[in-house]
Amino acid sequence: MKFKIISFILIIGTLAIGQDAPVAKADSNDLQVGDIAPSWALMYAPGKFEFLKNWTEEEGKRLRKFQSQPDRHGVLLSFFATWCQPCMKELPILEEVYQEYKDERIKFFLIDITEATRNNPGEVYGMAYKDVPKAGPFLKEKGVTMQILYDTRGTAMKRYNAQILPRLFMMDGNRKITLTRKGFHEGEEEKFKTELSEEIERLLAELPAPKNGTK
Repeated sequence: MKFKIISFILIIGTLAIGQDAPVAKADSNDLQVGDIAPSWALMYAPGKFEFLKNWTEEEGKRLRKFQSQPDRHGVLLSFFATWCQPCMKELPILEEVYQEYKDERIKFFLIDITEATRNNPGEVYGMAYKDVPKAGPFLKEKGVTMQILYDTRGTAMKRYNAQILPRLFMMDGNRKITLTRKGFHEGEEEKFKTELSEEIERLLAELPAPKNGTK
């Protein structure tokens, strides 16, 4: 019964997200630039999990797999759902930036909350939540190749206060948030792409030299 109550609260919290607003309101619970990004372990395939701490960790602490993967990375993550129309406008831009930097020390993760909202009552953008497409096949059909992580219970969504979608965060190799964006801003596509590219370049320049001597 306790789990059902918690789940219901999370679902109600998602009903306001996915809005196309010119300016998103500030929230006292929002993570700020300079904050340490909350850690997470999210599934990307049945029984297989990705960990934020595999790639970035607080200064002075070791990465989770420091022996097999000793190099700190910058991280870009964006929360989305397949029913979120503003997300569908953001994704092609993210994919374009990803293609440019996918071989660099910057990790791109799409955090899907579609399943966390599937049991919501009512409709969104004219479609019942229960009928919205699953993220994997849906994004593949759209040509999106970034890694999808599934936040099926909305745990990461709650930790990052991602109540408005899309919700984007960037962080440096010390798990410190360096950039946040809330919602999608129509007409600022080129500005958005430039902002991401400039921040990635800055993060890459500040990363410590790789342990194995490669890029």
